[in-house]
Amino acid sequence: MRVTAWAGVLLCAAAGAASAGLHAADLRRGPVPVLAEEYARARFEVAVTSDPRLTRPKVRGNAMAPVSVVLNGEVTRVERSDGTAHRTRAPVLLIVPPGEGREAWLRLLPSTRLRVGGRLAPPAHPGEPFAAVLKADGSAPPRVVGRPTAPQRAAGELRAGLRRATEGLDPDARALLPGLVVGDTSRVGPELRDAFEATDLTHLLAVSGSNLTVVLLLLVGRPGRAHRAERGGLTPRLGLSLRATAVAGGGLTFAFVIVCRPDPSVLRAAACGLVALLAIGTGRRRSLVPALAAAVLVLVLYDPWLARSYGFLLSVLATGALLTIAPRWSDALRRRGVPDRLAEALAAALAAQAVCAPVVAVFAARVSLVAIPANLFAELAVAPATVCGFGALALAAIWMPAAEGLAWVAGWPVRWIAWVARTGSALPGAELAWPGGWWGGLALALLTATVVVGARRLPHRGVLGVLVAGLLLLAVVRPAPLARWATGWPPPDWVFAMCQVGQGDATVLAAGGDSAVVVDAGPDPVPVDRCLRELGVRRVPLLVFTHFHADHVAGLSGVLRGRSVGAIQTTGLEEPPAQAAFVRRTAAAAGVPVIRAGPGERRRIGALEWRVLWPWPVTGRAPGAMAAGRAPGAVAAGRVPGVGGPFEGPNDASVALLVRAVGGASLLLLGDLEPPAQRALLRVHPGLASVDVLKVAHHGSAHQDPALMRAVRPRLALVSAGRDNPYGHPSSRTLEALRDGGARVLRTDRDGAIAVTGVGRGLTAVAKGG
Repeated sequence: MRVTAWAGVLLCAAAGAASAGLHAADLRRGPVPVLAEEYARARFEVAVTSDPRLTRPKVRGNAMAPVSVVLNGEVTRVERSDGTAHRTRAPVLLIVPPGEGREAWLRLLPSTRLRVGGRLAPPAHPGEPFAAVLKADGSAPPRVVGRPTAPQRAAGELRAGLRRATEGLDPDARALLPGLVVGDTSRVGPELRDAFEATDLTHLLAVSGSNLTVVLLLLVGRPGRAHRAERGGLTPRLGLSLRATAVAGGGLTFAFVIVCRPDPSVLRAAACGLVALLAIGTGRRRSLVPALAAAVLVLVLYDPWLARSYGFLLSVLATGALLTIAPRWSDALRRRGVPDRLAEALAAALAAQAVCAPVVAVFAARVSLVAIPANLFAELAVAPATVCGFGALALAAIWMPAAEGLAWVAGWPVRWIAWVARTGSALPGAELAWPGGWWGGLALALLTATVVVGARRLPHRGVLGVLVAGLLLLAVVRPAPLARWATGWPPPDWVFAMCQVGQGDATVLAAGGDSAVVVDAGPDPVPVDRCLRELGVRRVPLLVFTHFHADHVAGLSGVLRGRSVGAIQTTGLEEPPAQAAFVRRTAAAAGVPVIRAGPGERRRIGALEWRVLWPWPVTGRAPGAMAAGRAPGAVAAGRVPGVGGPFEGPNDASVALLVRAVGGASLLLLGDLEPPAQRALLRVHPGLASVDVLKVAHHGSAHQDPALMRAVRPRLALVSAGRDNPYGHPSSRTLEALRDGGARVLRTDRDGAIAVTGVGRGLTAVAKGG
C-alpha cells in the first residue's frame, strides 16, 4: 500500500513538472517574447481572456498614478512595422492608458478579438503567467474584429442585467451584490475594499464555493442525501433520476463558471462539484477530501500557474480545513454545551482562520484580530443575499421590475455585510502588524499550532478561554484610558501631533475635547484615520490642505470617516487639477464646504489660534524672486496667486500657518515651500520670531532656506517622511542644520507618530515608535 501511495505521489509530481515545463515553454515561444526584450512597437490581434478591470489608485511621490484599464489577452497575430506578419499564441497583459475610450474598453467580454497597436515590454517580475506586457497606443475605443462567443454574450447580458437591477440600491449594496453573486467588483471602491481586507472578508468579494453550494443545494438538497433515492432539492420533484441529476448539476456548474468567470476559487469549487456529481451519477460513495485532492490535481495539471496563486491556495486551504478540522472542533464545542449551529459556525471560522492566517501574513504582513467575529456575523447574511442575488440575476433577463424588487430584498443582508466590514475595520486594534514573507508565515503557523495544542492540554481551559477572549477584546477595542496606560500613547494633554502616514503629511492640532484642526491628510485614508482614532479625534472643525499634491490630499476620506468636518480650507492654486477636483468632488459628496485660505487671515477655534502667513498678496515690485509679479488674486501655472515669480508650482503655493495653542506653545507649518517661497515669506514677514515647534518644509528635503531656519530657531523640528522613500528625505544636510541651530529633530520614518506636550521649559515630544 505504501509503495502504491509513493508511486502515485511521484507520478503526480512528474505530471505536474511536465505540465509546468510545457506551460513555461509557451511563454518563451514565438515572436512576442523577442519583441518584448526589444521594447518593439507593432500591431497585434488579441483575443480577450478576462474581464477588463481598473488598476487601483496609488500615490507615487506627490502625484496620483493614473488609473488604467487592464485585461488579460492572447496574441494570435503580430504585424511588424516592416509589414511582416506572424501567427502565434502568446498570453499578454494588455494595459490601456486613461482616456475617453475607457468605458468602451470596460464593456469588453472574454473571447472578443481586437486589433491593437502598441509597444511590448517584458513582465515586471519573473514567473508571471504571460509572455509580455502590451501597452496600447492611446486610449481610443477598442477596434473589435471578432465578436465574443454566444455563451460569453449570454453571460455578459446576465451580468449587465444584474448591474441594472441594482442601480437603485444604496452605494454599498450596489457595489457588493454583483460581487457577491457573480464576482463583478467593478463598483467596489478602495475604501470598501480596504474594510473587507482588514476584516479578512475578501472571499465575499470573489465568487467562491459557497455560491456554487447554494446553487447545487437548490438542485440536489443536502450533500448527505444527494446520492439517495429520497434525496431533497428540486430534482425529485421534477422526476429526475440520479444520472439526470448529475447531468443537470454539471450543466449548472459549467454555466456557473462562465457567468462568474474562471477565477481560482470558482475553478476549485467547480472541480469539486463535478467530482461529487460524478459520484452521484455512478451511484458510488466518495469522500469529499479525495474529491478536493482530485480537483486540485486536475486544475494544477491544467493550469500550473494556479500553484502560484495566493487566492487558489487560500481557497483550497479553507475548504480543506472545513472538511477536516472544523468537524472535530465542532464536536468538541458541542460537548462543552455550545448549541449545534453556533458550534458549526464557530468551528468553521476558527479552522479557516487558523490555516489561512499564516498565508495572509506571507504577502500582507498583518494579522486580522477581528476576522473570526466578522466572518461569523457576515455569514448570517451570505445565504439570503446569495439566493436573492441569483434570483435577481435570472429575472433580470425576462422581467426587470421583479429583478429590481428581488435585488432590493437582497440589499438588506448585503448592507449588513458591508456594515460588519466597516465596523470591524474601524476598531483601533482590527489589524496587528506581523513580519511578512515565508518566515513570518511560518512563525505564525507555529504560534497557531502551539496555541491549539496548548488549549487542549491546559487545565481550566474554560476559564483561560474566557480570559484570553477578554484580553483580545480589549486589544481590539483599545479603550483610550487603557491604551494610554499600556502604551503611553497618546500622551495626556498633547497639543500638536504628527501622524505617521508614510511619504506625506498629516498634522493634528488639539482644539479641546474630542475636536482638532487637521492640516493635510497624507497619501492613504487608512493611516490618517487610524491616527485620528488613536488621538480620540471625533470632530474636525477645519481641515486645511496646504496644497493639492496627492501625498497631502489623497487620505481625505480617512479624515471624513466617522467624523464631523466643518469645512475644508485650501490654497488658491488648484494644481494639479485632477487632485483639486478630487478634493472638491469628495467634499461635495460629504456635504463639506470648501473655502480658500485668505492671506493674513486670523482664526481661533477652541484652544487654538493661528494666522495664515503664505501665500501673501504683494503689490508693486518686490526684490529677487518677487519681481515680475502678477495682479493680486491671479492664478497661473508655476505662479502663486497674488505673488508671481519663478516659483516651483504647487509646492510654493502651500498654505503656511503660524499656530499658537492656549498656554503659549507655537508651531510653524511650512507645507512644501521651496527656498524661493521661503525667502519671500521671510521678506513679507520680517518680524517672524522664534517658534517652539517647526514642521520642516517638504519632508525635510535638502532645499531649505538657511535664513528662515535661523529666524525661527525651533526647539523641536518635526519631519514627516516615509520609511525607505526613494527621494532621500529627510536630507542629512537639513537635519544637521536644524541640530546646529539647537533643535531636537524627530522624524516619522524612524520615530513613528509624534506628539508634543507641555509649554515653555516643559515642552517635550513623545514618539510612538516606528
